[in-house]
Amino acid sequence: MATSNRPQSSGSKAVSSTKPLSSKSPKAALKAFFNSAPARKLKEQMCEMGRRQWQREYVDANGGNMAIRVGTDIALCTPASVSKGFMKPEDMCLVDFDGNQLAGDKPRTSEILMHLEMMKRQPRAMATCHCHPPYATGFAIAGMVPPRRMIPEYEIYATVAAAPYHTPGQPEMGRLIADLVGEHNTILMVNHGVVSWSHLDIEDAYFKMEIIEAYCRTLLVTAQLGVTPKKIAPEFVVELLKRKKGLDIPDPRYRWTKDELAKPEWFPGRKEKC
Repeated sequence: MATSNRPQSSGSKAVSSTKPLSSKSPKAALKAFFNSAPARKLKEQMCEMGRRQWQREYVDANGGNMAIRVGTDIALCTPASVSKGFMKPEDMCLVDFDGNQLAGDKPRTSEILMHLEMMKRQPRAMATCHCHPPYATGFAIAGMVPPRRMIPEYEIYATVAAAPYHTPGQPEMGRLIADLVGEHNTILMVNHGVVSWSHLDIEDAYFKMEIIEAYCRTLLVTAQLGVTPKKIAPEFVVELLKRKKGLDIPDPRYRWTKDELAKPEWFPGRKEKC
C-alpha cells in the first residue's frame, strides 16, 4: 500500500523563521523571498506536479492551477494561460490572501481565490491542487460522490465531498468549496473538476488526484463486469480509519458507529444500493 506518512518536505518548511512572512512584510523582504533558493525549490515542485498532471491527461490547454502557502497570508501560485506541462519556475507568482499579486512577471491564475478561500478556512492546508482528471470529473459532472469501502488506499488517503457549481474564478465558488475543507481533503467541483489540499506539501496534494482518478476509473471497470461488488467489511473499515487518523487526515466517519459504516451506498450501473 502506498503511504504519504513522510516528514514534511521543504514545501511546508521553506519559510519557517522566527517571524513568518506576511502581506505586511516589507516589499524588499517579499522580493528577497520570492527570488530565494527555498522559493525556487517550491516553484520547481509546482512545475514537476504540472508535468505529471499534463502527462496523465489530468489537464488540457492551460487548465489547472496550484498554490503553496508560504506565510501567514501569502502563497505562491501558478500563472494564468500557461500549460501545466510546460511551466518554468520563473512563471510563478506570489499573492496575498485577497488575491493581490505581490511578485511575478506573469499574471496569477484566475482561480487563485478558490485556493485562498481553502487556505483561509483550513489553516492546515499547506498546498492546494486543482485539475480535471477525466474519470473523477465524470463523477463531478454527475454530482455523485464515489461509493466507499472498495479499496484500502482510497479509504485512508481520500476524504471526498461534492461542491455545487459556480462560475470559476468567482469568490462564491471558493466559499462553496471552503465550506467542505474542514472534514474533506478532496472536493468534486460539480460541472468543473477536482480540487484537493494537503497538510504536507504540493506533491501530497497532487497524490490525491492520482488516488481519486484511479479509484473512479476502477469503479467504472467494476460496474462493467455486471456483478454485485464486494465491499470491505465495517470492522476492517474501522481499522483503516484508525490508520487514517494516525496520518492526521480528516474524515467525518471518525464519529460513525459500525452500523453507520455498514450502510449501503449507490454503485455505478446498479439500481439497488450495495
